[in-house]
Amino acid sequence: MLRNGLVAAVAAVAVFPVTAVASTAQAAHTPGSHHAAHHVVHHVRGRVTTHHTRLLVRSGPGTAYRIVGSRRDGRPVVISCKKRGSAVRGNHRWYRLAHHRGYVSAHYVRTGGAVRWC
Repeated sequence: MLRNGLVAAVAAVAVFPVTAVASTAQAAHTPGSHHAAHHVVHHVRGRVTTHHTRLLVRSGPGTAYRIVGSRRDGRPVVISCKKRGSAVRGNHRWYRLAHHRGYVSAHYVRTGGAVRWC
């Protein structure tokens, strides 16, 4: 009985593959749906370039936010996205560190690729 049901299901998908895919995709993007859409997170690697000083990590994208840590010159950082914030030497971009570790001024970080907006 189980085998017959499995064969029938495979046959239905083979006959109507577009309908099966379309309904699955629509369910994943319907607001309030119980199907969670999977988001792929692309982190970008960067390197601190402060020239002999520490880069301050802030709780938000700006110099008015509290300091939550620091990174040494030459150290790698993993960036999840960028935001506009207060200017640091004319640069308004701030990088959000991966895993919610804070923000650093983009003026002092060199990246190995494009960083998406938050």
